[in-house]
Amino acid sequence: MSDAQHLLFELGCEELPPASLLKLSNALLNNIKLGLTEADLSFDECIAYATPRRLAVLIKDLTSAQADKSIEKRGPAVAAAFNDEGEPSKACQGFARSCGTTVDQLERVQTNKGEWLSFTQKVKGQASVALIPDIIRKSIHQLPIAKRMRWGASTVEFVRPVHWAVLMYGATIINTDILGLTTGNISHGHRFHAPEAICIASPESYEATLLAQGKVIPGFAQRMQIIRDAANSAAAAVGGIAHIEDDLLEEIAALNEFPVPITGNFNERYLALPAEVLITTMQINQKYFPVKNVDGELLAHFITFSNIESKNPLSIQQGNERVVMPRLADAEFFWNQDRKLRLEERTELLSTIIFQKKLGSLADKSLRVEKLAEFIAKSINVDPDLAIRAAKLAKTDLVTNMVEEFASLQGLMGHYYALADGESAEVAQAIEEQYYPKGAGSTTATSSTGQILSIAEKIDTLTGIFSAGLIPGGDKDPYALRRAALGALRTIIENQLEINLIACVDFALNQFTHEFDLDKTRGLVIPFIFERLKGYCLDHDFTADEFEAVFAILPAQPYDFQRRLQAVQNFRSLAEAESLAAANKRINNILRKSENQPAATVGKLVEPAEIALLASAGQAEQDIAPLLAEKNYQAALNRLAGLRAEVDNFFDDVMVMCDDLDLRANRLALLTKLSTLFLQIADISKLQS
Repeated sequence: MSDAQHLLFELGCEELPPASLLKLSNALLNNIKLGLTEADLSFDECIAYATPRRLAVLIKDLTSAQADKSIEKRGPAVAAAFNDEGEPSKACQGFARSCGTTVDQLERVQTNKGEWLSFTQKVKGQASVALIPDIIRKSIHQLPIAKRMRWGASTVEFVRPVHWAVLMYGATIINTDILGLTTGNISHGHRFHAPEAICIASPESYEATLLAQGKVIPGFAQRMQIIRDAANSAAAAVGGIAHIEDDLLEEIAALNEFPVPITGNFNERYLALPAEVLITTMQINQKYFPVKNVDGELLAHFITFSNIESKNPLSIQQGNERVVMPRLADAEFFWNQDRKLRLEERTELLSTIIFQKKLGSLADKSLRVEKLAEFIAKSINVDPDLAIRAAKLAKTDLVTNMVEEFASLQGLMGHYYALADGESAEVAQAIEEQYYPKGAGSTTATSSTGQILSIAEKIDTLTGIFSAGLIPGGDKDPYALRRAALGALRTIIENQLEINLIACVDFALNQFTHEFDLDKTRGLVIPFIFERLKGYCLDHDFTADEFEAVFAILPAQPYDFQRRLQAVQNFRSLAEAESLAAANKRINNILRKSENQPAATVGKLVEPAEIALLASAGQAEQDIAPLLAEKNYQAALNRLAGLRAEVDNFFDDVMVMCDDLDLRANRLALLTKLSTLFLQIADISKLQS
């Protein structure tokens, strides 16, 4: 675009919350892009910048003005605009005045509804520099800031106090008011290395100027890559590999404008602690990257990042080492103290912790989960004693020092402490896996006992909270019931467990002793679970109508539901699928609308087409019986697809609602038989063509 220039906006402020920096940056970019689009201003590439002290956006090749427009206004119909003498009516004159013109300047336009008066108005596009300030202000106002603050005597509100604002279009400085600041072309660099004012000569020179004069790397992704590379290099220098998790990497990038790596060390005696304890201490408390060897074992080193290029980096290293030592010593103390009391001895302490006021204590919950886990284990022929034992100890690590200090280690510490107590490996692993899957896409429990405990724990929470009347609504789900339902479903489906989820819900509901409407609660919980199942299925490339075809018969086992769903998806690719789906729709409509009852069994038929269909349906019924017993739904549907010719011939040649009532009843019975064959797998009438 020959008339296009780059647009730069930068807002400088006090240090922004690191957890929300990237979210604010992306929102600002998207808001500005949307504002420019709504203003009919075209542009090219858009770049967001974010550091602890600034949010900035660079819009490349933004057009200098809106395009001129022609706006057509439609007036009254010509028939109503003039009288018999050709004089303009009041409506005609009023329309002309509203357009700022005269009647003789109005145009006529012919439509399929007649001839109308119209006027085409030329609207000149506004200059970009005139529109940009309001777009910026609106974009800032719409940022997702949970709690805004004021400072000094100002009434301005933002997430942090603001100090400067840059707004440039090409070489033009746009002077306006943004959050009480007058915009210009003056930025500021690193708080310590380059606190002086920095003049931005042009939008395209912004990034290079901040780095060269301000000791600031404004690109968030660039800083993340620099931190990753520097951490890997620093770890390699001490013979290790940096343990880098994305959340911490993002947080460190949000804390530093010019990250400088520092390698620290700690006493090797702490390596005797569980690795997860050390990693959690270093990551959560200190924002350090742990260092591992090639075998994945922790080394007595860590990588931290300083926001300054110190002349004495050793002092920073030693300072961090002094800070982390007490943290590690505390963890060592917790580890040693906790193992003095067996998990089994901690079960009584669970009665002092309320899970939910209507549902009782954690001890009450543990007892319910024990019984539900036993029920599930027996239903799938897994040792119930292991499930009972794991459920009994599942919550006991919540009353240990380590988990009280590091809540994210719940379950994991139970695993370690159970092994230290001499519990079986299966029970210990299940205690950890009760919380699996921990997030979308994360792994489900791998041990049989862990799978049972995970499902039982989630169903007890889900049914219990529903029975207490605390049903999720909108974006509010304080007990994470959506995640619990999806976690139970994933555990069952992805591990191919033949568990009757509806029976589990009923068992769980019958354990609660507080007053609640059991039937009503059941009627809420089961649809809630299947709604999560629908989302899961849609995410795995099944369609809504395929899901509805299986949901119509409500299989109680989620894994069985999934197998039926796969069979339906494969069935619809067959040449016979569309015709048979349409035939099933027609059958359902006939049976629903008929005032006559089908015969108990199919009696005398007279037409060759219906006799042939009865014979074919009977043979198909025999053929699919063993397939259904094996839950080979795909083969069963393939066999039923072979009925297409007979079904088509039936509807071509036979009048179902004939005058002979006995014959009509027999034909309705035949259709019922045919429908029932398919409904043993799914309701294919739900499939859309």
